Amino acid sequence: MADTTFGPRGWTPERLGDLSGKTYVITGASSGTGFQATRILLSRGARVVMLNRSPEKSRAAIDALKKELGDGADVAFIRMDLASLASVRAAAAEVLRTVPRIDALINNAAIAQVPTRQLTEDGFESQLGTNHFGHFLLNGLLFERIEESRGRIVVVASLGYNLGLRTINFDDLNWERGYRPNTAYSQSKLAQMMFAYELQDRLAAAGRTGVQVLVCHPGSSATSLISTSGSRMTRLAWWLMTKTPLVQSAERGAWPEVMRATEEGLEQRALYGPTGFMQMVGPVGRGRLNPHAHDKPVMQRLWDVSEQAVGHRWAP
Repeated sequence: MADTTFGPRGWTPERLGDLSGKTYVITGASSGTGFQATRILLSRGARVVMLNRSPEKSRAAIDALKKELGDGADVAFIRMDLASLASVRAAAAEVLRTVPRIDALINNAAIAQVPTRQLTEDGFESQLGTNHFGHFLLNGLLFERIEESRGRIVVVASLGYNLGLRTINFDDLNWERGYRPNTAYSQSKLAQMMFAYELQDRLAAAGRTGVQVLVCHPGSSATSLISTSGSRMTRLAWWLMTKTPLVQSAERGAWPEVMRATEEGLEQRALYGPTGFMQMVGPVGRGRLNPHAHDKPVMQRLWDVSEQAVGHRWAP
């Protein structure tokens, strides 16, 4: 049944009020949905700190935002490569030094459909290492600042969590055997969701209610995600798909993460995003969440494995 919470048009940025005094930290904000989310939040008076890999793309993004919104747009950039735990630690330290409050940490950055198996500098399969382990460490390092701010953690997931194994391949996390781009991507996004739902459970058990942990997905949005990392055939198929009504703009793809970062009264144990055809496009609201995304024994084991992998014990 379609979510009618926000009416037939679903949630739109028209619901946003003045966000002056609020600070949002967004990973992967130099392009795509992260850039559009930054743009929307800035347009309502918020401060945004972008955590991006490329200084050049970040400077270009800031120039474009200030050109559109004026020099008063309060946007900053800290370099961070999620594929490097050392880089994540350095970026988190800089955030803690320069950002006194975090109203939401939006885990937006991702890589997808990497055609051949690659490893991060820490030895993780690249998609799991970037999408999950890098974010897991970042959230752990910034959690106390978020809690002090009574802020939110927003995980930008993907409908890809329904593909592949629909669980975590603990026996071969790095896909030394049988690597397939889509299966590895699916596992990485499922891992992100399991992190969020397990964190919800741990916070509830500890009676720590100051932080909301919220999950969303952008649907099928015209971003550079696949075109920058997918194989030639995948890129071609995606390019053709973008010419159909099954793909929406990057701006609309950003609406779910902006909603999750700002809207009150949303359910935590849920998945929000487009609610139209196959949840790929359409009005933004609450969609279907399949139970394998919060399989409790798998979530608990993944948390333990993640703490050990990144070298950061985090037990809210």
